[in-house]
Amino acid sequence: MKKIIITVDGYSSCGKSTLAKALAKKLNYVFIDSGAMYRAITFYFLRNNIDWNNTGEVIEALKNIHLSFTYNEKYGSSDILLNGENVETHIREMAISDKVSDVAAVKEVREFTVAQQQTNTASKGIVMDGRDIGTVVFPEAELKIFLTADPAVRVERRYAQIVLKDPTITREEIKKNLEMRDYLDSTREISPLRKAEDAIVLDNSHLTQQEQVDLVLQWANEKINS
Repeated sequence: MKKIIITVDGYSSCGKSTLAKALAKKLNYVFIDSGAMYRAITFYFLRNNIDWNNTGEVIEALKNIHLSFTYNEKYGSSDILLNGENVETHIREMAISDKVSDVAAVKEVREFTVAQQQTNTASKGIVMDGRDIGTVVFPEAELKIFLTADPAVRVERRYAQIVLKDPTITREEIKKNLEMRDYLDSTREISPLRKAEDAIVLDNSHLTQQEQVDLVLQWANEKINS
């Protein structure tokens, strides 16, 4: 059966990773979490006091970063490894969320990450989510999805995710964080968040996870069988 590349781009807390993981599992494709890669780099920078506004420091730091993924049997998903250390839990903390858009806007960081992502393009059978996957990383992808949702829905989704780890978090903090990340992602000079011209917009504000998966699977099968 023909294999294709599927990209899932969109705003924060729209469920990009959830959808991409489910699609990859259904199609028996490789799932690549691009957001986790930027979060892991952000975690490394914060842990090692790297000034991401200093180009020299960034270039030297990136030489010491190796990213890979390992399958988590307990959750049926992939965890990211930073230099062999599983940092999946650490990278989901609010401290990382507050800085990841700043780090992801750095030219050298994006070039480093995109180069790693593109090494997977030859094999096809890939589902990758992010913000510039359909426009920069895999512009030749056969199926491009641009995911969006009502801002209030996104706040509730993100709150439900974080409050389990940080009971002190408030919805207002989440709202401000998402607004800032949207602004930074959309206005950065390097690879800004935007919809590819041939992407299909999917507003999942009022769709269940299963409804989303079923709909995109239908689109994917149409591409695979065309």
